[in-house]
Amino acid sequence: MTYQNDFTLPSELLEQIASEGLDFIPTLIEILINAAMQAERSKHLRAIPYERTVQRNGYANGYKPKTVKTRLGELHFEVLLPEEDITGIYRVDVQFMRSVIAATEFTIITR
Repeated sequence: MTYQNDFTLPSELLEQIASEGLDFIPTLIEILINAAMQAERSKHLRAIPYERTVQRNGYANGYKPKTVKTRLGELHFEVLLPEEDITGIYRVDVQFMRSVIAATEFTIITR
């Protein structure tokens, strides 16, 4: 079983943050939430995308676009849709995602 444990930001993103400042924050939030959902799916399925293993718990089934309106503007996410797996139904916890965004907004606005 292989998981991607390196969640550091690529240098291209860091350069974009430095050049655009706070205007880049909505895009950064989209990237981080999408990466977190992919990591969550990989953990649930017990395999990274395209990995074949006997421990695999199901299969991925594409993406569904999701738009969330926030104070920072509309954020666009790619919600992952795995097929029903052996142990039960996987669902993305959108409520958790909204609470993370709200906490991030609060932190940004109050500083």
